[in-house]
Amino acid sequence: MAEDRLIQGRYRLLDVIGRGGMGEVWRARDESLGRQVAVKCLKPMGPRHEPGFLTVLRERFRREARAAAGLQHRGITVVHDFGEDDDTLFLVMELLNGRNLSQLLDDNRRRPLPVPDVIDIAEQVGAALAYTHDQAIVHRDLKPANIVRTVDGTVKICDFGIARLGHDIGFTARLTGTGVAMGSPHYMSPEQIGADTVDHRSDLYSLGCVLYEIATGTPPFGTGDAWAVLVGHRDTAPQPPRERRPDLPGPYERIILDLLAKDPDDRPQDADELGKRLADAREDIGPDALAGNRATVPAPRRPSWTRGMTTGSPARRATRRPPADRAAAVLTDTWTDSGTRRHEASPAAGTARPVPPEDDPEVLTARLEAGFALGRLGRHFEAQQVCATVLAGRERVLGPDHPDTLSCRHHLALGLARLGRLEDCYVMAREVAETRARVLGARHSDTLTTRYELAYVMGQLGKWEEALWTYREVAAARAETLGPTHPDTLAARYETGISFGRLGRSAEALALYHDLVAARRHAQGADHPETLRARHGLGVNLGRLDRWHEALAEAREVAAARERVLGADHADTLVSRREIAVALGWLGRWADALGGYRQVADARERVLGPGHLDALASRTDEAQCLEQLGRTDEAAALYRRVAALRRERAARR
Repeated sequence: MAEDRLIQGRYRLLDVIGRGGMGEVWRARDESLGRQVAVKCLKPMGPRHEPGFLTVLRERFRREARAAAGLQHRGITVVHDFGEDDDTLFLVMELLNGRNLSQLLDDNRRRPLPVPDVIDIAEQVGAALAYTHDQAIVHRDLKPANIVRTVDGTVKICDFGIARLGHDIGFTARLTGTGVAMGSPHYMSPEQIGADTVDHRSDLYSLGCVLYEIATGTPPFGTGDAWAVLVGHRDTAPQPPRERRPDLPGPYERIILDLLAKDPDDRPQDADELGKRLADAREDIGPDALAGNRATVPAPRRPSWTRGMTTGSPARRATRRPPADRAAAVLTDTWTDSGTRRHEASPAAGTARPVPPEDDPEVLTARLEAGFALGRLGRHFEAQQVCATVLAGRERVLGPDHPDTLSCRHHLALGLARLGRLEDCYVMAREVAETRARVLGARHSDTLTTRYELAYVMGQLGKWEEALWTYREVAAARAETLGPTHPDTLAARYETGISFGRLGRSAEALALYHDLVAARRHAQGADHPETLRARHGLGVNLGRLDRWHEALAEAREVAAARERVLGADHADTLVSRREIAVALGWLGRWADALGGYRQVADARERVLGPGHLDALASRTDEAQCLEQLGRTDEAAALYRRVAALRRERAARR
């Protein structure tokens, strides 16, 4: 975005004060009112983004920005305006003069803040949350980087609209800074981790994490990788803060620990209750105790929270001091660089050049693990944005052809498939496979892994000839390098059989599955789930060759084995039970087939819910079977029920 650009004929962009993977933050001048503001711009969308996604993004951006602009409270950053200009979504906010809490801790060398400051911050943030919760708005991403203390002592919460937008569509600004996605692991409530219902008490838990960190210098679960942190929030009681900070008054320790209760019902039930408890705690310990606590900290000329504050933009971390009349523009490190700079040798000139701490290989690896953790939680948009940020860092530090960079690109490609962007996944995975073949070799395990995943996407796109050719090459290469009975080799052979079947080459598929079943039995045993999966494929292709009596017998044996090994309601067991019903139908035994279809539908509704796609498909099977039996009224009623559930599902999305 060019400097001195005029947004909507009103906001003149002056200079960048923060930049990340999602967009940029500009210091700007409101030409209409003659004041300086901060303008957050979402990066212009490229043509490869799907139109449907962009439509959702724009609509929800407008909705959430409008809600954020309606918040009017001393403790909340003011949103002046929002809109779209030349395909760029923008948010106009007040330009704050101060430091966010993460920066204050950095300024204090990660030592805890003085107790009076902790108490003051708790009271101000609690009051702001009481207001927003009364407006039925939950932040969902409260953390030190989203809380700013200005030079006059006012504490403000930032990014309400951005946080809610991130929750709705997983496209969150937090992914562009030094941390990870919205609901950052160090500050996520247990209900966020478990994908349970999130309400205002989740914000209170996150506030407890923030207060714990500024009171002790570290988050309540601050060690291990991102997954260990998430498990800590869910399962582990935090270490009492007074064990790390003995001078923290007992009443405040109790408040923090109550905020960190795993069960929302065990926390203060709203921010108003929190405010009353904070007021009672202040009264209980008395002003003398606070004064004594403050006396333990060297008295600066300015308030303690301004120590280390400079007049330069914290986003830039300039090596030369900026002009004295430049205010310290603070938003959040969601959108800005933060922390000290490292240096690495410049390969071109042999001189040292500054490198952001987030580009440290260990930091990048930790962030990638956090992205994987988010993916395991089903938060694929956020995981994808973390991976994209890590990729950019690895390309800067290691180069585009480094194996670690290529590994990140591989995972980014898979993430595109999880988001339904199959064409983009196909293009990127093919590029990664070609680069890995060039750098690592055509038969390297990493190259073959990418080609295997590429073949899967080819199948999803209907490119079954390409998929078959790729799977066969991968299977042959793995047989040569890993051995014919290695699990990876057998997996590629299984997918080769799937491709044969999709192309109508069922005789070849049947022969392959006969051999594969024998290999699986030898390598893993008769009751191994993968052996049973191969037997299922064999039975399906028997049916495709009109050998339905054999197909029925095979399906019954596999279903019985899967029920014994996996359980009656396991997804694979239900697939086999459906295959029994399919065979019965082809044999003209529709009454028996109806019972099978209905049992599968009932089980899927019980396990997955009536609106799940698999449950709806099973009810459709049942309706079609009713039609075959001439029970058209019952079939029509069932079709109407399925249609209504599909409409409800679409409305929820």
